[in-house]
Amino acid sequence: MVAMKEVLPRTGPFFVSAFRLIPAGLLLVAFASSRRRPFPSGLTAWLSIALFGLVDAACFQGFLAQGLQRTSAGLGSVIIDSQPLTVAILASLFFGESIGFLGAAGLVLGVIGLLLLEAPSLVFDGSNFSLWQSGEWWMLLAAQSMAVGTVMVRWVSKYSDPIMATGWHMVIGGAPLVIISILNHENAVSGSLMEFTTNDTLALFYTSIFGSAISYGVYFYSATKGSLTKLSSLTFLTPMFASIFGYLTAGIFILVRSSRPCN
Repeated sequence: MVAMKEVLPRTGPFFVSAFRLIPAGLLLVAFASSRRRPFPSGLTAWLSIALFGLVDAACFQGFLAQGLQRTSAGLGSVIIDSQPLTVAILASLFFGESIGFLGAAGLVLGVIGLLLLEAPSLVFDGSNFSLWQSGEWWMLLAAQSMAVGTVMVRWVSKYSDPIMATGWHMVIGGAPLVIISILNHENAVSGSLMEFTTNDTLALFYTSIFGSAISYGVYFYSATKGSLTKLSSLTFLTPMFASIFGYLTAGIFILVRSSRPCN
């Protein structure tokens, strides 16, 4: 999220979303092929991957990029990382998962912890709250898309290898985002890529390779095994790491800028 936030103003939300998905998806497909994992075969397999791509890739990444561009520092983070609650409900309905009283209390405690972490931002930003402009609505949609996608992967893996399906769902889901980026004449499409710095390029590739190819592959492969609720609850760690890396990179940027000679 820190890397995405840095390049969004110079590229546009849908371009970043597409770049995060398509190269990463192709890398995963190449990796799966090198491991001799079976290629998706049959209409059912491809339809399930396409639907998976629409919900989890196109919708989640598109909504997330819109939310990151507009959201306040606090409430958006709380909303996007509250999706384990939705996963718990869906996993219980479709797969009969039960986490018991302590597990449910842990999920609620996680959300409360996020609220406490961001309490100062919520207090100061609350008077200016705007559903559409601040990005909270987009973050809510992103959270629900991610939750549904996490549950869908078990259905998809019945017809396709989970690693191969994850790669192709990213490629397929990224295609509509490319079209939207072009139709919206985003900065990246208008030629701003020529002005990219080395840091901008590294940030884009980081979001694609580490933020998507590796993380998506590991996450959805793990989602085919064990408890979906326990797996999704790990996203409670996202604000902690985002806060740490945001603080560190902000400090680095300040040091770099202060060391530059004035013109």
